[in-house]
Amino acid sequence: MISCTEFIAAYSELFKYLDQRGGKEAVLDFWNYLSDHFLGNLHDLVVANGIRGCWLYWSHTLNEEAADFTMELDEDAGEFSITMHHCPSKGRLLAWTHLEPYADYCRHCDVLYRRVLEPLGYEYLYDQSQVAEARCKLVIRRKEQRADEHGRDMA
Repeated sequence: MISCTEFIAAYSELFKYLDQRGGKEAVLDFWNYLSDHFLGNLHDLVVANGIRGCWLYWSHTLNEEAADFTMELDEDAGEFSITMHHCPSKGRLLAWTHLEPYADYCRHCDVLYRRVLEPLGYEYLYDQSQVAEARCKLVIRRKEQRADEHGRDMA
């Protein structure tokens, strides 16, 4: 069986191709399509299990990718986080000398998952400040319910 990491270069090259043909909007359209059509498992896990669904989803996918990460789950606070110590995808792209990675490669993680989780009532905070070192941080938490002047919950 081919590992998912074997497709990293192909993804990066596809993102570059789409960008060259239709600009960043074409890349964003592709990422939105992927999110809408291929992340039903994340959606379903979060609907069924709340914030724990994020833990269930990423504990499988990140281990499959052999990522170096730490996940934290606080169900009482409604918060889940991933600290990516070394992303195998970005790490490989940075190590390869035979290709130039798509400049905004890591943004797909922001777009794909935010699109699933925000409509379910979660904040999606993604720190990409260290992607040049193949590191990032993701925090997902329940949005705070605010009450209006009559005490009714507002989203």
